[in-house]
Amino acid sequence: MKSFSRAIALAIRNRTTLLGVICTSLVVGVLWGANIGAVYPFVEVVFEGQSLPEWIDREIDSSKKRTDALAKESVGLSETLPHLIGEDYRLASNRIGYLEADREAEAKATERYRWLQPHIHAYTPETPFMTLLAIVGVLLAGTALKDAFLVANLVLVERLVQLAAYDLRKQFFRQTLRLDLASFGDSRNSELLSHFTYDLNGVVLGLSTLFGKAIREPLKMSACLIGASFISWRLLLISLMVSPPALFLMQRLSKSIKRANRRAMEEMSQLYNTLTETFTGIQTVKAFTMEGFERNRFHLSAKEFFRKSLKIAFYNSLTKPITEVFGIGAISLALVAGAYLVLNKETHLLGIRICDTPMSLGKLLLFYGLLAGVTDPVRKLSDVFATIQTGFAACERIFPMMDRAPAIVEPSVPKTTATPHHRLLVEDVEFHYQTGQPVLNGVTLEIKYGETVAIVGPNGCGKSTLINMLLRFYDPIQGSIRFDDLDLREMRIRDVRQRVGLVTQQTHLFDDTVLNNIRYGSPNATDEHAIGAAKKAHAHRFIIDKLDDGYATKVGQGGSRLSGGQRQRIALARAILRDPEVLILDEATSQIDIESEQLIHQALQEFVRDRTAIMITHRLSTLTLADRVVVMEAGKVIDVGTHTELLNRCSLYSRLHEIHFKQSA
Repeated sequence: MKSFSRAIALAIRNRTTLLGVICTSLVVGVLWGANIGAVYPFVEVVFEGQSLPEWIDREIDSSKKRTDALAKESVGLSETLPHLIGEDYRLASNRIGYLEADREAEAKATERYRWLQPHIHAYTPETPFMTLLAIVGVLLAGTALKDAFLVANLVLVERLVQLAAYDLRKQFFRQTLRLDLASFGDSRNSELLSHFTYDLNGVVLGLSTLFGKAIREPLKMSACLIGASFISWRLLLISLMVSPPALFLMQRLSKSIKRANRRAMEEMSQLYNTLTETFTGIQTVKAFTMEGFERNRFHLSAKEFFRKSLKIAFYNSLTKPITEVFGIGAISLALVAGAYLVLNKETHLLGIRICDTPMSLGKLLLFYGLLAGVTDPVRKLSDVFATIQTGFAACERIFPMMDRAPAIVEPSVPKTTATPHHRLLVEDVEFHYQTGQPVLNGVTLEIKYGETVAIVGPNGCGKSTLINMLLRFYDPIQGSIRFDDLDLREMRIRDVRQRVGLVTQQTHLFDDTVLNNIRYGSPNATDEHAIGAAKKAHAHRFIIDKLDDGYATKVGQGGSRLSGGQRQRIALARAILRDPEVLILDEATSQIDIESEQLIHQALQEFVRDRTAIMITHRLSTLTLADRVVVMEAGKVIDVGTHTELLNRCSLYSRLHEIHFKQSA
């Protein structure tokens, strides 16, 4: 409930729309009860062949006669009372009390009729048929007005809910972008996608039901119950004796529905995971003819979601019988008790006063009509329990994700250092993703500004992790990384990353134009500057000559319409346009053709001048750019030197050179 209340808080910030929802719901509820009230004049007036003026005159006359008869009987009993003893005296005293109460009630009824009499005579038709037409006209107008307010209510509810969903989506996306890299990955991305779609739809459905049916239907119920209480509040209480067990059952059922919805949402996340993995790796799936395996994997996930959805449907289906039994039970009790009072012209049932004056058939039918008017909102409220529980379950999945604190936090008082910096220091850095499994162990390194350093080592030695820490994707467990004497953790994250340009092995381009992909990260750059960066990256020629629309060409999702070498050169142009103090190349030329590698190598020779460059590579041609080579193994720096020095003294470097570098050469 706490999580769902936060979604409610987003909605009620739109106070004007909320006020409109409440007002229109109130009008719909009042008109719902008022339209049912038309039963009374039909039965009591029209079907008796009377006009309303004739009916009010008759009611006043009948009420006066009943008052006189009650007074006469009371006086007669009072006169015989002194002659009675024992049980007869007690019964007569009780009867006199009942008669006096009935007489007072009749007197009040007469006063009400007398107050209405001049208004009815002045404003209502004088013939029965014209009275019928007037009642039908009022009923039609009331129904049309109710429906007009209902339409307005539905539109306002949708506006209120969609505004809340709009705010929630923005907040959730903003929070997602703040999370550290460890919060992402194939399975986590699928979970995030599930949150953005299936779970958010659950929140929208829950809010829509809460501000729609959950407000409107109780008001309709209240109008009918208030009307029924005016006829006989005691008879209404008797009719509602079945409600406590029904409410208890609904409360128990709502917990089961909430639990089932939460499990279904978890299964939907797994389904998204299966889809994401399959579609992302479709080339591998087809190459290894694993379509059957993936179909079976999807079949199992979909079947499990199907089972959980059926459980939700079963619980939802139970709500309708419970509410229907409750409604029929209430009407049945009212039918038995009311029929007894009308047929016997009684005001008491089992010695308990039920109504002040004897109930007429018209009043009883109106009472039944109002109870029947309660059953429709109750039936609709049975769906409310289920859908609001869906919203509860969805919020319990979304808001914990929104509350997750990112591992990489901004300093309370950020500092800055000289631009450009003088040196980059990595001092005694230790890091692990999982406790007890160190990835970096006491790494110490100093890189002067303007120096080009290559980092080599076997897979899993911590090269990419070290690079990620320079960008503050992760922070050291121990030790520090500093620009000059300033720890990166004391700088704004944005300040750190604006100083760094990154080109990775897996280049990611967005489904946008070539020009916008180059300008990504430098949105204020002019077209001329972006094209100049492309020329420096040796990308301009293929963009102009080989792409249909040149710089306006859409590259497709992930750059799928371009070759690997073309994507890398656009990524390099993006980094060049950013003009960073530090350029990081993470295996940037490991998976491209020789021609592209040569072009990128030429671009790098020019671009790395007067800036710090850090390269992870196993390509001999790239190593020639390096002033120094850092050799890493098992999370440690084991040697630093020039290519020639390391060949002579570092056995690991010699083996790597033998395995990789000679082959590349």
